[in-house]
Amino acid sequence: MDYDLSPLLTSQGLIALLTLTVLEIVLGIDNIIFISILAGELPEGQQAKARRLGLSLAMITRILLLLSLSWIMGLTATLFPVLGHDVSGRDLVLLFGGLFLIYKATREIHTKVEGGEHPSRTSRKGASFSGAILQILVLDLVFSLDSVITAVGMVEHVLIMIIAVVVAVLIMLWASGPIGRFVMRHPTVKVLALAFLVLIGVSLLVEGTGGHIDKGYIYFAMGFSVLVEALNLRMRRERGRHPDDQGS
Repeated sequence: MDYDLSPLLTSQGLIALLTLTVLEIVLGIDNIIFISILAGELPEGQQAKARRLGLSLAMITRILLLLSLSWIMGLTATLFPVLGHDVSGRDLVLLFGGLFLIYKATREIHTKVEGGEHPSRTSRKGASFSGAILQILVLDLVFSLDSVITAVGMVEHVLIMIIAVVVAVLIMLWASGPIGRFVMRHPTVKVLALAFLVLIGVSLLVEGTGGHIDKGYIYFAMGFSVLVEALNLRMRRERGRHPDDQGS
């Protein structure tokens, strides 16, 4: 890996930068969803701050990992075998992240479905904010690891990877506010987003145990579900505009 600026002046370098930036944004969608849901549980005045801080930590984590490529490559080395699978440091990170994501998303779905509320936030504002940031930081590490390993497999130049990460996170920062508000404004969309996180958690578990799920299938399922939910939202909106038609 080298830090030469010259690749950015070539068409091949620019195409690699654009491709990797788009890929980083796609890989960051689950990160935005998770941060938006956690931030939505905070008092309204802290939500935007939590989103900005969460995505900034994601960018810093990705850049630090890119600058520690020898350590990243070392994560793929075998630590110990289990049932014929050579477990590596990367596998342990993915397993931990998958279990945490499934636990957190399932707990939030249970709270929404059962109609319960979180403990009073007014008396624990500091603890709630720091707790949310800690959870965001943990998942940032898991998502960043996946993102960086993908980047290393696509591009040779560290500088291109870093620029792609910074541009992608800046775009996600711009989009996180509208996405977060939309998710929190529509309860069914929030439950759907939490279901996505369970799906991603299961994918991380499969990857951590030596299996593989093509990300294309996951993103197709997410896209199809979003399309169906968009139609449902439009149908409910139209019914609200024409309440007299419901009895006919």
